[in-house]
Amino acid sequence: MSEIPISEATIDSAAGWWRTSIIDIHPGSIRVRGYAIEELIGTIGFPDMVWLMLRGELPTPAQGRLLGAALVAAVDHGPQAPSIATARMAATCGVGLNNAMASGINALGDVHGGAGQQCMDLYAAVAARMANHGADGMSVAGAAESEIAARLERREHIPGFGHRFHPVDPRAGRLLALVEAAAGEGAVTGEAAAIGRAVEDALAARKGRRLPMNIDGATAVVFAELGFPSGLGRGLFVLSRSVGIMAHAWEQSQQGGRIKGPMPPSIPYRYDGASPRPVPAEFPGDGA
Repeated sequence: MSEIPISEATIDSAAGWWRTSIIDIHPGSIRVRGYAIEELIGTIGFPDMVWLMLRGELPTPAQGRLLGAALVAAVDHGPQAPSIATARMAATCGVGLNNAMASGINALGDVHGGAGQQCMDLYAAVAARMANHGADGMSVAGAAESEIAARLERREHIPGFGHRFHPVDPRAGRLLALVEAAAGEGAVTGEAAAIGRAVEDALAARKGRRLPMNIDGATAVVFAELGFPSGLGRGLFVLSRSVGIMAHAWEQSQQGGRIKGPMPPSIPYRYDGASPRPVPAEFPGDGA
């Protein structure tokens, strides 16, 4: 059977089926955003590579350090975190490391894993109030108060503040200090940090007690200061937490154990269903 000739137009159409400006690969050549991979290897750090992949350009040293700090801060929060616990339980079920990691990562959703993105959207809403309030604008304190008042009136959860375990999240203060230092160097504006603090003050005034900024609020400050959209804020958190998920899944696989549930068998779950009852004698079932 003779080969059917393929037109140049067909080849061009097929080549354009997938388009990317991220990577260009040819035999013996790999270029990421135009940079030869062999020149990047050993020259830039992993946070710089993340920035390059997502933003298209290399970060400044200050930007790379700040991004790296946020990625370090959110790596792990103990085996009681649902994503970590899920990965550890999966590791006892005989799956491979990649499957255990995927199980944990898939537990990161709107409630566990999404607060940073939601907090970035909150900061953006405060910034929009500041920009849209007439020619003179609105103060950051006034905008934060208005936004928090509106959300509390709608009985919405305020992400990024307060913590179920830490009275004061030890990660948040350090990240905010690094943002202040970066702002002093002119690497970031400091606007998102100011909004975050104003939101904390507005919450304290409304609640009658202070709910300190947590890791989600602080990483939201960092990612907003660095110009990432909120959707990537969630992606960056998932990237960070996946390192902790991998470490815990690997540790569990080395410890052994088979089919470990969320609690030891000696601690039962609570059943609150129907009392024991017989199947009605007149019920025919499939065997009738």
